Amino acid sequence: MRKDNILYVVVPCYNEEEVLKETTKRLKVKLEELVACKKISSKSKVMYVNDGSRDRTWELIEEISKEEEFFTGICLSRNRGHQNALLAGLMIAKSKADVVISMDADLQDDINAIDCMLDKYNDGCDIVYGVRSSRKKDSWFKKTTAQGFYKFMRIMGVDIVYNHADYRLTSKRVLENFADFKEVNLFLRGMFPLVGYRSDVVYYERNERFAGTSKYPLKKMLNFAWDGITSFSIKPIRFVLTFGILLFVISVIMTIYCIIVKLLGHAVAGWTFLACSIWMLSGIQMLSLGIIGEYVGKVYSETKARPRYIISRNLEEENSRK
Repeated sequence: MRKDNILYVVVPCYNEEEVLKETTKRLKVKLEELVACKKISSKSKVMYVNDGSRDRTWELIEEISKEEEFFTGICLSRNRGHQNALLAGLMIAKSKADVVISMDADLQDDINAIDCMLDKYNDGCDIVYGVRSSRKKDSWFKKTTAQGFYKFMRIMGVDIVYNHADYRLTSKRVLENFADFKEVNLFLRGMFPLVGYRSDVVYYERNERFAGTSKYPLKKMLNFAWDGITSFSIKPIRFVLTFGILLFVISVIMTIYCIIVKLLGHAVAGWTFLACSIWMLSGIQMLSLGIIGEYVGKVYSETKARPRYIISRNLEEENSRK
């Protein structure tokens, strides 16, 4: 990598006041090391993206940007979720940087992996995915559900990097092409592989969260997983279609059977069979309509084409005008 290449590290933040100062301390050391080694330009920065935090996160970002030359920040007008906040930072950074790295603020992502990412970028990779080397520190439930999620996404036909979250390096041209993706329902870890270009992975050991609590409880994780499935695969609809065809064939056979039994005079009025059939078919119909309705909802959201984020403050632009 040439020493004049500008690096931006985009860090989405939601209620991160407990960890932000430590994150700033560690990222400052890392950027100073990279500048000293002439791997990046001294104009490189860390961009914090405040996602409508309810604590003092934005106040801290403002203070940090005034005290530290390597740091800046943007503030969204309201909470839009991790994926939209990350996208906002990436789209702002692409016009200022040659290469962008995204990571979370909780210090679970190994900051030292940035060196390897930059080396692979220097070797010609446009996208470098940060991949967990193991899940030893996860609970049995989280480990099982996470691995099941990635495997299920592969079965559904989604091109996704196993054990990769949103710790990745992307070049400027990748982000310029990524700007053409207009999805409202974002699942970034499934979208970046669609851009193409040469990519590679860097393995790292994920740390424990430094402070605070996870911003992805089980409910949010399930919603996130569902968004990933319905945004990238039509296999659930094809499954419903296949199941419907199979059920139709069975119903035709059963109808012929019932007619033959009736003609032979062996028909017995059986309310149990009838009731069970009605309930079973009603349940299947409701499940099928629910899955189809989910896709219709996605189409509804996309056709409205509402902005995915609104930036209320941009500290870098404000400081440049002073």
